[in-house]
Amino acid sequence: MGAAAGISSSMGPPQRLVSFNPRNVVSVTLILVGLAIALWVLYASRHVLTWVFVALFLAMALNPAVESLARHGRIPHRGAATAIIYLAALAVIVGLGFLLIPPIVDQTTGLADAAPGYVHDLTVGRGPLGFLQTKYHIVDKVRDATKNGGANLAGGATTALSITKGVLNAVAGIVTIAFLTFFMILEGPTWMDRIYSLAPPESRPRWQDVGRRIAQTVSGYVTGNLLISLIAGGASALVLFLFNVPFALALGLLVAILDLIPLAGATIAGIVIVTVAFLTSTTAGVVVAVFFVVYQQVENHVLQPLVYGRTVELSPLVVLISVLIGAEVAGVLGALAAIPVAGSLQILVVDWRAHHASPSGATASVAADGRTPPVSAGVDPGERRTPR
Repeated sequence: MGAAAGISSSMGPPQRLVSFNPRNVVSVTLILVGLAIALWVLYASRHVLTWVFVALFLAMALNPAVESLARHGRIPHRGAATAIIYLAALAVIVGLGFLLIPPIVDQTTGLADAAPGYVHDLTVGRGPLGFLQTKYHIVDKVRDATKNGGANLAGGATTALSITKGVLNAVAGIVTIAFLTFFMILEGPTWMDRIYSLAPPESRPRWQDVGRRIAQTVSGYVTGNLLISLIAGGASALVLFLFNVPFALALGLLVAILDLIPLAGATIAGIVIVTVAFLTSTTAGVVVAVFFVVYQQVENHVLQPLVYGRTVELSPLVVLISVLIGAEVAGVLGALAAIPVAGSLQILVVDWRAHHASPSGATASVAADGRTPPVSAGVDPGERRTPR
């Protein structure tokens, strides 16, 4: 008996056969199918999601003005304040459109008409950039690389159809974004209150504070980025106009649009306007190049810290990595959203660390400077003590 017991104990406990519960298998299958359907819906509606994303950023940019008017402008109803700010923004955009669009369209058309002349001068080796052909034969090399890539009539018709479709989609997108922005500003606080109501009552103030800080970060970044881009475009157009570079308004608008893209946008804009300036004259090219280098230093070290303030506190390395990842995931739109998304994630991480730093595991409150105040043992954290 003892030997038999020793043998059975040395063999260990009896192994159990793995069994599958049909209900669990069906549940996992349904979850996977539902996830696949959700991903397919997101991919199919990616254009609509892009519009929603742009409208969200515009709403966050206009929301501080709406709240300020509702709080300090003696307009208690948020709908009235939203309508006033929204109509004022539309009036400003339409007014600037009537003032700037005609000359910009004329100059853009002129730039497109003048482009073949610039190319011809480069081809025959004339002008400030003619040395590229006379010394390095760059035009011949480009022709050799693209000699088999001509477009036929069908290709031209397809291109025209694609352009028409793109214009119609752009008009539909602008109208949709305008309505989405209005309703987001109008109903934003109501939706946020509904989201906060899903949290437990004891943690609801914490998430309201996190949401407020994220909104401030995104609003500060969007408003600051728009303002800095307008400054960049206006300053560039002024310098180009003073040195008689043609199409100054069109090129200034191009600089303002490209400057919205973090890091790479300003560089691309600088290359474009410096090239056009050199095609005008060597002096204009040198002056514009020096201006753009100096302006970039002023923007990076003066304008951005002044405009952004303390809304987006990210290191340059985090900004670079965020922009690269955003551009890889969603192109230009991802690069635009990378910095506010990274700032929002930083707020969430800091809040999580602050509320899990207490050894007892209790929820701690975060001070205004981001530090967690110590909690004395045996004292109720919510109890107020009168200082002596």
